[in-house]
Amino acid sequence: MFIINFIVKIINSISGAISALLNYKAVYVVTGLFATRKFPPAKKQHKYAVLVAARNEEKVIGHLIDSIRSQDYPAELVTIFVVADNCSENDRTAEIARQKGAVCYERHDTKHRTKGFALQFLVECIRHDYSIEAFDGYFLFDADNLLKEDFISRMNEAFDAGEKIITSYRNTKNFGDNWISASYGIHWLRTVRCEHRARSLFHLATRIQGTGLLFAHELIKDGWNYTCLTEDRLFCADAVANGYKISFNYAAEFFDEQPVDVKIAMRQRIRWSKGHFQAFAATGKKLFSHIFVTGGIANKTAARNKGISVEEIPTWKRLFNNIRLRFMSFDMLTIVYPRAIVTSFRKVIIFILSSVLIWNGLLLVSPSLAPSLFSNIFSFFDITFEPNSKTTQILLLSLFMFLFTITAYLLNMLTAAYVFIMERKRISFIKWYRKVWFCITFPLFGIFGNLSLIIALFSRVEWKPIPHNKAISLEEMNKKKPHHQR
Repeated sequence: MFIINFIVKIINSISGAISALLNYKAVYVVTGLFATRKFPPAKKQHKYAVLVAARNEEKVIGHLIDSIRSQDYPAELVTIFVVADNCSENDRTAEIARQKGAVCYERHDTKHRTKGFALQFLVECIRHDYSIEAFDGYFLFDADNLLKEDFISRMNEAFDAGEKIITSYRNTKNFGDNWISASYGIHWLRTVRCEHRARSLFHLATRIQGTGLLFAHELIKDGWNYTCLTEDRLFCADAVANGYKISFNYAAEFFDEQPVDVKIAMRQRIRWSKGHFQAFAATGKKLFSHIFVTGGIANKTAARNKGISVEEIPTWKRLFNNIRLRFMSFDMLTIVYPRAIVTSFRKVIIFILSSVLIWNGLLLVSPSLAPSLFSNIFSFFDITFEPNSKTTQILLLSLFMFLFTITAYLLNMLTAAYVFIMERKRISFIKWYRKVWFCITFPLFGIFGNLSLIIALFSRVEWKPIPHNKAISLEEMNKKKPHHQR
């Protein structure tokens, strides 16, 4: 029993230390409430390629290309590349893409089916037919996306300011369809408010979330090498490990379709979770080592970006770059580290071990709640209340765990309400009582996420496409907003 008690104390101490280390993220939340980075007007209009991986996307691919063609940015500086990836025989994705003016390559490789492999193929086609350096930067979108009319112009401002990797404001096409699509929409905007805005303001590295990003051609000079189940997480972790910042542009807005079916949503979350583990396995060691030893990567990257030698960077700036990379590595490690599953297992283990200790009379849970709450519960069921009995102690422990869970649930509800309030000008019109319902159901999204981590840990996961059926144009999307939001 002594050993069990010792293990409980060790687990609690480690958990407390990790929680303390992550308290700095409260600064992100507070900062995101008030400010984000803004970029000055661009001095130069850069030449871009748009990369789109599409599988059986005939319903939506045309609307994406139309929204790109309708940009207020010079059309001659934007080339759209689509890879029709393993499309079925009767699907018209490639045909529609070509009709709309995109350069379309068709890929047939059922053995390598992830989006990452499709992008790898597309990048190699561009290298062969155009060269990677033919474009200053590369946009990455999913086939179901829609771009606001000034999207490329706003992203060009960040790129012209010297940023090498920029992510953007991910809004939702079908926010109000049901609680599942709303949960996704809240999830993306929570990241905007609680992570992206502050990290960008502090010139750190935020996370990339699958689509709506822009990166310099140098990032793929050796090809697209991110082919795991979540290529976006691996891409951003690897970028940070190589000394790159990842900025966020709040002014650049696009729309993304979200699942509305529980089965589809769960399948996607399991894939994300498996990819999460893969990204951690691939980059965790390197990120962790860079917390202590950078090997001069930060300054080598900075010098290469500016076209100068490392020696030309002022001493104070070199020191700052190293400190920033160490922190960014730690910060990114907290993103790729599967914290949720570790926390879940910790709670289960602590509960079991604590129950064993209580049953053997070696641990007493504080009965401070008993007089006001627990005794009333016992009285209601006509049960004799004995504060120091084993049964009462285990029930107290269970009650505390339950209250902790309820508190976390309520905090997630408040987070959803916060998102609705702060982003009300960008969210499509939704009646107030539906917003209340979406706030109540949003915590379930996190529960599904934790469950998907456990399933992914013990199962083999294959990439499967997420169906996109919201065939809506940008003009129709704008009509869904009231006049004061347009």
